[in-house]
Amino acid sequence: MALLQQDATQACAALGKAVGLSAGAAHERVRKLRERGVIRRTTVEVDAAALGQGVLVFVMVESSAWMGEPGAAFGAISGIQEARIIAGSASVLVKLRTAATMQLQDVLRRLYAIEGVSGTQATVAPETFFERPVSPRAD
Repeated sequence: MALLQQDATQACAALGKAVGLSAGAAHERVRKLRERGVIRRTTVEVDAAALGQGVLVFVMVESSAWMGEPGAAFGAISGIQEARIIAGSASVLVKLRTAATMQLQDVLRRLYAIEGVSGTQATVAPETFFERPVSPRAD
């Protein structure tokens, strides 16, 4: 799993060699992981700053009602990468990327237009120390 997370484009022969399996056996293991839903998709990691989306913001969304139903409304807002229902003082945690804080204001206005949203608290993250992929085992 760790090798696939580092480079999902590598050939099954190279993957198998790295872990002591034949190319066929490595291919079969990857197929089974996909079949079981452990591997949901293969994607590319994009540098957001290189695309002009260098401002990373986390927004705590407070609500006056359950926020499970309007999930699609969050997804309709351009720039939002994730929206998760959370436990605590807020109801939803939104992760978004923008080019500038002016775009953040537009996203906040659109969040307030969602039924049930009663408040927001935005935190700009100027630097990321690291992001870890999901580990197949807890160490």
